[in-house]
Amino acid sequence: MGERPARLGFPVKVMGRPDLKSNDARRSASNPHLRVSLEYLDAILDYLDHHNIHMYRMSSDLAPYATHPDTPQFHSMIQESRSELKAFGDKAKRLDIRLSFHPSQFIVLNSQDTSLVEKSIWDLSSQAEMLDLMELGPEAVLVVHVGGTYGDRKSSAARWVETWHTLPEPVRRRLVLENDDLRFSAADVLWIHEHTGVRLIFDYQHFWCFNPENLALRPTVESFLKTWPHDVRPKIHFSSPRTELRQIKRKSRKTGKNEIVNMAPIWTGHADFCNPFEFSTFMRAVDGLEFDVMLEAKAKDLALIRLRPDLLRYAPDVAARFGLSESQIALLSGAEDEVLETEAEAGA
Repeated sequence: MGERPARLGFPVKVMGRPDLKSNDARRSASNPHLRVSLEYLDAILDYLDHHNIHMYRMSSDLAPYATHPDTPQFHSMIQESRSELKAFGDKAKRLDIRLSFHPSQFIVLNSQDTSLVEKSIWDLSSQAEMLDLMELGPEAVLVVHVGGTYGDRKSSAARWVETWHTLPEPVRRRLVLENDDLRFSAADVLWIHEHTGVRLIFDYQHFWCFNPENLALRPTVESFLKTWPHDVRPKIHFSSPRTELRQIKRKSRKTGKNEIVNMAPIWTGHADFCNPFEFSTFMRAVDGLEFDVMLEAKAKDLALIRLRPDLLRYAPDVAARFGLSESQIALLSGAEDEVLETEAEAGA
């Protein structure tokens, strides 16, 4: 595991190639299918390979309507796509691309509504089934949050633990749990790990947004990484917060006239790109620890493609952890030029 460089990845939408679709998004009346989604993803794998990107989060809507209770005609599409799923998984393994799912916010395993929990387990089971049929190893995971607090954080965390013990084996084998930015801190998910053994995903921005226990950064990252088996590389999430001023036009409650309001940033919001100085500072703080990094910037692949030459320019020691060297600066800058313009270029 320690012989290969750390990987950088991004989620779902390919912004450098808007023509590349991440899933079959047609309405049910048009008979969408997982096979169509896999055809789209096959082209995305080629794009990733072209840009030497080795980690990607697939859309949670890959199998459209496969678990919708009102569309039983779609419930068998995963089994109908067995051969296509295996072929896709074979290609991802050949290209050394780490894949994952991050199911939507509607997946809630600690809900007080048992029907919602049952539906959540159904969704997770279908995504675990796809990963299994792709024949992917234990690095291919399903990332979830704890859920709601329902007025009592401790009881809600305990309810997640109760649900864990009812999960089908394929789901428990694939499931990983992430600290969030508003409800369940790093300390909370570490407590859940102690009572379940579930692997944990450290989210850098969430850690700073919600850390009421005042845990220190590096020891917390170390604790998260230790929840993974020694022969499976962990991964973490990284994003920078939005910082820009937003000017919103709205009608004044006092005068009834339109006015421009200056809106401060919300620190839980993701920035379009990753701040290379913040990223490098973090990576140096956790030097010696091994993990892959999923970038959750709003600019998706563009943020990753921009970050790599930035690291070579400003933090070559950090760049080296991702297998990047000074000899690649022209290549990586060229890749950036394919999908992005700098301000100087735009004004030329």
